[in-house]
Amino acid sequence: MRERRQFYVVDKKVLPEVFLKVVEAKNLLEKDKTLTVQEVAERMGISRSSFYKYKDAILPFYEKGKGEALTMLIHLQDERGRLSDVLNCIADAGANILTINQMVPMNGIAIINLCLQTFNMKSEIEDLISQLEELEGVQEIKILARE
Repeated sequence: MRERRQFYVVDKKVLPEVFLKVVEAKNLLEKDKTLTVQEVAERMGISRSSFYKYKDAILPFYEKGKGEALTMLIHLQDERGRLSDVLNCIADAGANILTINQMVPMNGIAIINLCLQTFNMKSEIEDLISQLEELEGVQEIKILARE
């Protein structure tokens, strides 16, 4: 039986320095695809083995500075392509989908729960909601949370 992973939110001030260096190394590798792990490890003053040991165990936590998180429920006609239209509208607006959950459709209506990150949006949230409401098949949109 697989052991269930547990996660903790910890202030970075109490983390060992190697963890912070691994996070920075991951950021450098993401920004500059020409760098190797060896080059980044040397630059950060850590060993390659430390990088590989911790790289998959240290995950970023969503930061409020990265834009608002918007959670909404969309009541959508259960017809082919309707969800795709909604997702394309969100992508075109520059929002990033953090989570999506669709309930089993009942009486021809699917209820979609979406959480969006708005950091890179090209327009205001209200404009996106108006665009979504105009899509064929969208019955109702309820905003559950704005964080």
